[in-house]
Amino acid sequence: MSHLVKALDLASVKECLQGLLRQQPAFATVLLALGSFSVIRFVYQTLSVLLQTFVLPGTSLKKFGAKKGAWAVVTGATDGIGKEFAGQLAKAGFNVLLVARNTALLSSVGEEIQQKYKVQTQSHSVDFAKSGDAEYEAFEKAVAGLDVGVLVNNVGKSHSMPVNFVDTPQDELKDIPAINVDATIRVTHAILPGMVQRKRGLILNVGSFAGAFGSPMLAVYSATKAFLSTFSDALGAEVKKDGIIVEHLNTYFVVSKLSKIRRPTALIPTPAPFVRSVLSKVGLNCGAAYSGRPNTSTPYWSHALLDYGMTLIGMPTVFIRYTHNLHKDIRRRALRKKEREAKAL
Repeated sequence: MSHLVKALDLASVKECLQGLLRQQPAFATVLLALGSFSVIRFVYQTLSVLLQTFVLPGTSLKKFGAKKGAWAVVTGATDGIGKEFAGQLAKAGFNVLLVARNTALLSSVGEEIQQKYKVQTQSHSVDFAKSGDAEYEAFEKAVAGLDVGVLVNNVGKSHSMPVNFVDTPQDELKDIPAINVDATIRVTHAILPGMVQRKRGLILNVGSFAGAFGSPMLAVYSATKAFLSTFSDALGAEVKKDGIIVEHLNTYFVVSKLSKIRRPTALIPTPAPFVRSVLSKVGLNCGAAYSGRPNTSTPYWSHALLDYGMTLIGMPTVFIRYTHNLHKDIRRRALRKKEREAKAL
């Protein structure tokens, strides 16, 4: 009986709508126009994602001074993604200023790049977690005489393991914003005036999917990565007239010490192919094209498809809940591992 009632109700609604459309042709036209616009918009944005990710080339690095004596500045340059950026930018023809905390590693990486790519290298040691005005003034002096064409704000820190905000260690509360936010602001502010004067430049801010939606149990890290998206949008609009491209790199997992992932998969590349995708797609949104974020790029192909899918689904609550459950499980496993290690001592 209930099925019959529902069927009658649906039939009544359908009949009412058809009657309304017959009586109000203008209303029908508006509905048709809206539907057509939605379909056209979907097709256009989907094609944009596919073409930018798999077909179209990005802006040539020569525009930013490659092979013309220009420098690339890379923070967090002694390991993982940062080291790979330094090497590939050197291969493209940039001199490289390596910025990181460990002086010995800086020297080693610098020598390796010099010998392999026959470019100039310099290094600047700084601990961004403990930097104040004196340290940033020293950095400004280090870059003052350089023709900087590319800046890669790569240095970053996450939590040692997923943790509720209320239980987050004090050092993480302090260090993560200092490294992920303050360093990006101060380093960019030191280099940007020269780019504006020369009317060219590329600023790459290495972000994370953790900043696209709230990431429970990584609350501080997630918030700092969300900052990079907003900062890049605002800064990119300001300096576009000066020939400067600002890109927030929306990044899923990459094999690195930061991610604590050692084995690559189709969705989790090693730094080399990830960085190649970034440098070959400069100026293109790729996977972020569907969502229309003006200064965000998701260039690595599987990350791009994931970004596209998440935007298409458009249900933040679902992703937040999934991430929360995932992090609960990761924390349980990490704590069990610590217990086993403690018993083994």
